[in-house]
This record gives sequence, structure tokens and C-alpha cells, in this order.
Amino acid sequence: MSSVDPSRTVKHAINLIQRESVTPADAGCQDYMMQTLDGCGFSHETMIFEEVTNLWSRRGHEKPVFCFAGHTDVVPTGPLEKWSHAPFAAEIVDGMLFGRGAADMKGSLAAMLTATQRFVEKHPDHKGSIAYLITSDEEGPAKNGTVKVIETLEARNEKIDYCLVGEPSSAEKTGDTIKNGRRGSLNGKILVKGRQGHVAYPHLANNPLHQFAPVMARLCAEKWDDGNEFFPPTTFQISNLNVGTGAENVIPGELTAQFNFRFSTELDDATIRQRVTSMLDEAGLDYDLSWRLSGQPFLTPVGELVDAAQQAITDNAGLKTNLSTSGGTSDGRFIAPTGAQVLELGPLNATIHQINECVAIDDLDLLAEIYEQMLVHLLT
Repeated sequence: MSSVDPSRTVKHAINLIQRESVTPADAGCQDYMMQTLDGCGFSHETMIFEEVTNLWSRRGHEKPVFCFAGHTDVVPTGPLEKWSHAPFAAEIVDGMLFGRGAADMKGSLAAMLTATQRFVEKHPDHKGSIAYLITSDEEGPAKNGTVKVIETLEARNEKIDYCLVGEPSSAEKTGDTIKNGRRGSLNGKILVKGRQGHVAYPHLANNPLHQFAPVMARLCAEKWDDGNEFFPPTTFQISNLNVGTGAENVIPGELTAQFNFRFSTELDDATIRQRVTSMLDEAGLDYDLSWRLSGQPFLTPVGELVDAAQQAITDNAGLKTNLSTSGGTSDGRFIAPTGAQVLELGPLNATIHQINECVAIDDLDLLAEIYEQMLVHLLT
């Protein structure tokens, strides 16, 4: 542990990391956040859906509503013996804070808390409202977390105007990249039916792999769209392919495959489904196909929220930030459809979900300064 007295932000991060909140557990993280925000005049509402704990906290009753959004759950640690520093010890070594969730995303939550405390101390009569939407179900199925809170808020017409999601967006320096959108994600699972038989008598069998292989090649080679100025072209990837009994002399009777589309705003999920189904039908396959939509693509164009983030990053980090829609999905996909401006801004993503996940303590302090200036820009 460093002998240097940690900053307020780092203390918050240590308190959060030391709670073993492996998804969907919250392990008291949200209680800690509520206790911290109590001193800033927030009211709290805990929303529990099945095994998931969610928090909606708000200070103020007027618009615009600036919402910090994030998650307290973390992914499993993996083999403990491979960690140089215990994953929930929150040790500081050579200016780096180690621990599961340090970068994804308890460090961001800590910076949010500090930014809010400082802003309220300096601007107790600020305009609008500050809110927190926190879940313990982002790293898991994401069925009882942010999406359920948003449904609750929408039912009572409680709207978010600006939403900052603390996902680790930065590539090489904190603030060099912010995500102002994300691609959509559509998952498919197919069962291709054939007829099992002996490899020596193929005329008495029907190999589903032989049937599916040409279609698979076509799906992989298909140009789905050209993307646009904000999004790369839509991609198709097969994630699982299972066929055969394990015996070398048996023609399989069934094939299952799972695949994923990451799609731009040039397409919608209905169009993708129709194009895939047409290819399968043209090939004359006997199949069952199911779909699961993880999220629609969303984009926050340049406007008040993006301007506030870019200016805060320039002033505090001396960087001209890049706008990006790359990467996976985030809970922003549930918030953007309500009409909110949404962006993701957090620390470096180099070690997220890895053994020895860590974040620079200087980056956490910088992030708190950026978040605070964004509040100043939008709520004063």
C-alpha cells in the first residue's frame, strides 16, 4: 500500500472494490453510495427485481436531469493464485490501484461521487437535478437491472435529459475516447435437422453440416451494409458450432450454431432476420431458428452533453477527445431510447475483465475533475 494519503476519490474506490460484488451481488456497494450521497441532499429509491439490486437516487425536482449511470457488479476473478494482488484487497502499488472492478467500473463510480460532492458544495442552488441510476446486473444477463429501472421511470414519466455512463472508454489516456453511441447486438441460434447414419452409407443419411456449410459461407461473406460516418459496417460472427457424436463413423443427425450481428443504424433487426431467413429457405434447410435482441444501436449526436464532455476533457486533460461507437453493448442501450442524450466516459479499458485489473489513481482524480466540470457546464 502506498504511504501517500489517498484522495477522496481513491478512498471511495477502495471502499467499493473491497466489497465482493460478483454479479448479480451488490455486496453493500449501493448502501455505501447512498450514505455518501446523503450528505448531498439526495433521496434514494432501491428497486429490487428478483436477485438484482438497483438504485435510483435524485437531488432536485426540476429539469434538466443529469444522470450518472453505472454498475456495482463485477465479473468473476478467475484463478486467485494468478493475481499479484488479492482482487478485493484494493491495494495501491506504484500509483496503480489493483482490484476487480477498479476500471470496470468502480473507479468511475468513485469519481462520480467525488464530482457530485464537490459540485454540490460549491453550487448548492444549482439548476435542474442530479440523479444516479446504479445496477448490480450489467455484467450478467442485464434483464433485471437498468432496463427495469427505466421501465419504472418511464411508467411515471420521469425523464433523464443527460446521461453519463461510467464505462471504461479510454484507450491510451483517460479522456482520449468517449462513446457517443453503440452498435446494436442481435443473437441467433439455429438447429439444422438432418438424418443420422453410417458414413459408409451416405445415401441413407442426410448430413446437416453439409447442408449448412454453403449457407454459413454465404452468411460470412455477405456485405450487410457500408456503415456510416458514425458506425463501422455491420458484422456477422459465428460464436458456437456443434455437430457430431464424437464417433468417426457416424454421420450426424443435427447441427446447432449460435451467431451474432453487431449492426449499425443503417440496418434494423427485422431486416437482418428477414435476410437470414431468406438465405436459409433458399437453401432448402429443415431448421428451427430463434433470436434474441440484446440492444438496438443508438447515437448521441454532437450537442450539449458531448460538448460538455469535450470541453471538460480539453480543460482538465489537455486532450482533443475522439468520438467512437466501437466495442460491445452497454446499459446506455436501455436509456437512449427514452430520448436522453447518452455518452460513456471512463478510465482506460486495457485491463478490464483481466487478471490484475487496475487503474491509475491519478486517472481517477482526473476523471472526478472532468465529471465535476460537466456538471458545472450543464447545471449552472
